[in-house]
Amino acid sequence: MRIILASPFLDRQHGTEGCIAEQVERFAHLYGWQIHLYCQRVNQVQNLCAPTAREEPKTGSIIWHKVPDISGPHLFKYLWWLLANHMQRWRDGKSGEVNSELTYSPGINCINADVIVVHVIFKELYSRVGPELKLRHLPLKSWHIVIHRKLYYRLAMLLETFVYRNQNIKLVAVSSLVANYLKTYFRRNDVMVIPNGVDTTRFTLTKRLARRATARELYRYSERDFVLLLIGNDWNNKGLAPLLRALDLLYHLPLRLLVVGADDPNLFEPWMAEINCRERIRFEVPSIDVLSFYAAADVYVAPSLWDAFGLPITEAMACGLPTIASIYAGASEFITDGETGLLLNDPRDPRQIALLVEKLYRSDSLRQEMGFAASRYVQEHCDWEKNVSRTRDLLETIVRERHR
Repeated sequence: MRIILASPFLDRQHGTEGCIAEQVERFAHLYGWQIHLYCQRVNQVQNLCAPTAREEPKTGSIIWHKVPDISGPHLFKYLWWLLANHMQRWRDGKSGEVNSELTYSPGINCINADVIVVHVIFKELYSRVGPELKLRHLPLKSWHIVIHRKLYYRLAMLLETFVYRNQNIKLVAVSSLVANYLKTYFRRNDVMVIPNGVDTTRFTLTKRLARRATARELYRYSERDFVLLLIGNDWNNKGLAPLLRALDLLYHLPLRLLVVGADDPNLFEPWMAEINCRERIRFEVPSIDVLSFYAAADVYVAPSLWDAFGLPITEAMACGLPTIASIYAGASEFITDGETGLLLNDPRDPRQIALLVEKLYRSDSLRQEMGFAASRYVQEHCDWEKNVSRTRDLLETIVRERHR
């Protein structure tokens, strides 16, 4: 089978893009598919080929058609991407260089895709995050970040309405939470749910514990420190503000907070100054070696205001790391409250966050039992093979129906 995959980038440092990278390699190397990648950059994908007009690409190959990029704010880069990849795919199709049976897209990366994996609903996201995007109390130098983010959300919501209402485009949701909102906002009752997978060979309880001492030393944590971990971008949506307030409520405990992401910490200086906990917080940029973050932590905390999936939740569970997750995160459907994790009903309430954190802090046995049960559940139910197999079946069915 020959498919086009359109995405600005592929790598294994991001949830959705990492999932697609796993699928691409398996589609090509296990099933012999011919994959045409239209991306601006590709990292950590094996056996890439360059396009050639002189001979037909082999089956089981991954051909990267590099789409040009521009510098500038994310909003302009996204608009350029939509135009550039559309024109390049149209040109290659007209010339006969690429003859595909289906176009597959993670998110709205092209408006004429056949199948779109929906990993965010911006209408719902903005309804929750919008009130947090305020200019007051922020330094003037950070205003452009908030204004830019609001404009980007507005554009994304406009495109969602146009694209997701198109019944000719098959939608795949990464969680039941997303499927429900697609039904609510866009009247799509035909959405298939295929949760993201987890690399169950890379993220294990044994590997996390083996690296604990080294990781704690790397980030300068003592054994007395009780380390909370939060991973992800868009920290407003990830619930960093209420988590900081919860940290202040638990000032009497030896808590430390490790925050990993690409956002600007200056946006949260007002909160940190107000509660006087700056010395207890460490910010780190994303790393390929994400296991080092899980190894350094005692609890993973995900007080998301809204999250379509939340891959770090399932990765932390796979590592046997006790996890607190918002019920507004798609991956929370894998948690049985009190057994494989703790569910947070109101992620805006710092008192509820503090209560759950202290509950885990006070009980070594609860953390151990919960971590073991979470790891066992993810290892049995959330591996990549299930995700890839279901996605392959869907794409093959669509192509068969077209041929018929």
